[in-house]
Amino acid sequence: QVRLVESGGGLVQPGGSLSLSCAASGSFFSINSMAWYRQAPGKQRELVASLDKINGALYGAGMMGRFAIAGDNAKNTVQLRANSLKPEDTAVYYCNAYAQTTQFGRWGTYWGQGTQVTVSS
Repeated sequence: QVRLVESGGGLVQPGGSLSLSCAASGSFFSINSMAWYRQAPGKQRELVASLDKINGALYGAGMMGRFAIAGDNAKNTVQLRANSLKPEDTAVYYCNAYAQTTQFGRWGTYWGQGTQVTVSS
């Protein structure tokens, strides 16, 4: 199984920045992609950015420019840098991975527990 642990959330003032980190651990053969999603109260979970071995970095609608994703394939980590934050960016941010647990096993989607980001003065 794949375990994803996020860190770096918290309270930030409008216009501020923060960085989120996610590390994958556990028993798996390969990770094809890692991504960040977010879910605000009363809204659906949405893609912020993803990073995979074929397509590189992809951003959700309206996310490019203020968010930047980076990762280390060797360490199975992914980071999200968020700049010029707005109150509407307040949400729980989730780390996501698409991984294969054994060499000939199925691919599956895994989620972290989420980290709260609150943008408020």
